[in-house]
Amino acid sequence: MLLNKQYLALFPALVMVGCTSQQAMQKPSTPVRQGNVQITQTQTIQVKPTPVPVVKPQPVTKPSYNSFSDWKSDFSMRAIAAGHDASTVRRLMDMAYLNQQVILLDSGQPEFSKMPWEYVDSAVSDGRVSTGKRKFAEQRAFLSQLESQYGVNAEIIAAIWGMESSYGVVTGNSSIPSSLASLAYDGRRQEFAETQLLSLATLLQRGDVSWSQLDGSWAGGMGQTQFIPDTWLKHGVDGDGNGHRNPWATSDALASTANYLSNSGWVRGLAPFYEATVPASFDYSTVGTKQPAARWAAMGVDTIADVYLDANTQMELWLPAGKDGPVLLLSPNFDVIKVYNNSSNYALGVSLLGKALAGQSGLQKSWPRYERPLSTAQVRNLQQRLTSMGYDTKGADGIVGTNTRKAFQRWQADNGQTPDGFITQRTASSLAGW
Repeated sequence: MLLNKQYLALFPALVMVGCTSQQAMQKPSTPVRQGNVQITQTQTIQVKPTPVPVVKPQPVTKPSYNSFSDWKSDFSMRAIAAGHDASTVRRLMDMAYLNQQVILLDSGQPEFSKMPWEYVDSAVSDGRVSTGKRKFAEQRAFLSQLESQYGVNAEIIAAIWGMESSYGVVTGNSSIPSSLASLAYDGRRQEFAETQLLSLATLLQRGDVSWSQLDGSWAGGMGQTQFIPDTWLKHGVDGDGNGHRNPWATSDALASTANYLSNSGWVRGLAPFYEATVPASFDYSTVGTKQPAARWAAMGVDTIADVYLDANTQMELWLPAGKDGPVLLLSPNFDVIKVYNNSSNYALGVSLLGKALAGQSGLQKSWPRYERPLSTAQVRNLQQRLTSMGYDTKGADGIVGTNTRKAFQRWQADNGQTPDGFITQRTASSLAGW
């Protein structure tokens, strides 16, 4: 890892400033003389303010409906009262039917958690890469223009295009009005789904989306890069200059993806991640934390390829498959990719597909494919056992998330394992209660 030295020089200086400030706060005050009496101690009378009673907000009771038709009538009335075009709202509701499959998909959980290499294998499959290289070449001039305008790497825009719709081929065949209406009626995500329906009504009214173009994903994703309506309303742009922002139009979809990532904090010139190595004496308790690049360098973390990083750039060290798998330094852009899908495995898949489309090599360290995942029931059991032992997982939902990995990492450190936070049948065997 090559660090810009002007930033490195600031690193110890900042530490010294912090120490100096602390010493100044601890310096005793000079005694005060009043006549012949020297006061060396001062008595301070503290007046406690009258405590203000804390008023806890009362939970809002969600309305219940006797039927899907009742919800549609109520939603239409509220939408029109809020200023939405009455004919558009009524036509949208006339198209919507109750789709029980959408409700099942929304509440369902997979039987087993996936290992990271399963996502990667799918992301960089031979078919996705070969098709992607051809599509990337076709759109290269436009993607380069977007990279110049928005600062987002051309290959990342193309990779999201590939991941979301197989480069515009698979945009979904579920009725978007029905999917969103079903989610709203079910109640678990009513506010989210109703917001999307209102945004969809606005898109239809202004002509960005046509009435014949309302098929998408079961969760409401639209077009070639699968924006939900509210996000498209806020970040969609007219990429082809025809006066409309249509998520099914290739240029609009690609330009809007670049705009969305840029608006979400994309840093020009940074790759989403850099593969790295760690020394034999590495302190694995720092895995999953964000530190300045200079701090990681001081701990012996080094990128495999020579790359220049600002010493102050916040980077996260991630071991997606534990100590025996790849070591990755994640840049802020890795988190930006997750605005599309809040999954580290998804962001890794997009990043590696982008590398493949640009003709770059993938990960050098191989995956520990001998490891096996836990079932959803086993994860829930693990979460309960860890919490009961004092390693709080913040709930037992059967999903291996950040809180569960951190709790397991603390347990590993206290029980003779390398604290890499990687949960598998092998590493969790001594905690097994299944």
